[in-house]
Amino acid sequence: MKIKDRFHITYCTNIHPGNDWEETFSELKAHLPVISRNVAGDRAFGVGLRLSDLASRELDEGNRLQEFRDWLNKNNLYVFTMNGFPFGSFHHQAVKDQVHAPDWTTPERLEYTSRLFRQLAFLLPEDVQGGISTSPVSYRHWHEGDKARQRALVKGAENMARVAMLLNSLEHETGRYMHLDIEPEPDGLIENTRDVLMFFTEFLLPAGKQIIGAELETDEEQAGRILLRHINVCYDTCHFALAYEFPTQTFTALSSAGIRFGKIQVSAALKMVNSGSDNQSSWDTLARFNEPVYLHQVTEKQGEEVITYSDLPEILSQRREFTEFRAHFHVPIFLERYETLYSTQDQILKTLAFLSNHAVTAHLEVETYTWEVLPADLRKDIDQSVIRELDWLINQLEG
Repeated sequence: MKIKDRFHITYCTNIHPGNDWEETFSELKAHLPVISRNVAGDRAFGVGLRLSDLASRELDEGNRLQEFRDWLNKNNLYVFTMNGFPFGSFHHQAVKDQVHAPDWTTPERLEYTSRLFRQLAFLLPEDVQGGISTSPVSYRHWHEGDKARQRALVKGAENMARVAMLLNSLEHETGRYMHLDIEPEPDGLIENTRDVLMFFTEFLLPAGKQIIGAELETDEEQAGRILLRHINVCYDTCHFALAYEFPTQTFTALSSAGIRFGKIQVSAALKMVNSGSDNQSSWDTLARFNEPVYLHQVTEKQGEEVITYSDLPEILSQRREFTEFRAHFHVPIFLERYETLYSTQDQILKTLAFLSNHAVTAHLEVETYTWEVLPADLRKDIDQSVIRELDWLINQLEG
């Protein structure tokens, strides 16, 4: 759905269970037409598609991809962005740090992402660019020590450079411009603005210039342009709030370095602020968000340093004095506060304010994927919940 003749608005379909293609397509057919009709009316509605590796493989079989495109066209839907971060199952079982597996050091991640891009090139409308968000190379705690992390970053950079080369080729073949959007998050090998700059300047550009230059027989300058055109950043408002970084800071610093933003994922984290009087109630409320499926890192700013705790149980077991904690739990974006806790909705509002005067990206995707594990009183009908989120976002953009 296009807003203000500028922004493509959607939500990420990772909220719907679906490991194989049959289940995935069944969920899409059950929910997308309802949500589209209520949000977009008779306008075309954009889809933020999530396919597991298995579903993607099965989609390539027979005439399924054509049949899927025909169904999209019949229902006035179009895919412009995909979530290629979770590789396997994303519902009804523990995901935790395995959301990063296989990571960018492996051929499986490269093959999966390349296949998604070939499928997106087939689905993408002629006049719309496409992007796929992905893991920040790997999970930090799988690589102990600087040397191990550097090896992972080198290998990840090499594999992403190969994706850039594929996207350059697909653009020449199909006319579709597409980009891979790296998504920083707590405890990823890329967490924040500083890490993005480090990865691009010290790993991605050197590797890319060598690989692309040799393969395409072009000079380093042209190889660098190809790389920066096709490897972008996914700015997740929840994740950068957890890094205690303002949107203006990140957008300005990365744009100044020639790094583009392929997509903004509109999401909100939990925030617990020291009230001085009712902290016990806040701890009890926070404990209600401790669940076994997803990883919920907690961050705390101490001076100029941001400390990351690996999951909610680590900080809940302490219940110590604090100024403010932020938890990686994607809560509904229309929710400013919940009982004695707050959300980082203010980060979303600051981001949208920046977008009003700066052409950062045209892709906005609501990514609240936690509906099944929210406290019971926040679990509402999924279609109505998504409609409410999209309506809230549209009102902010048009208000």
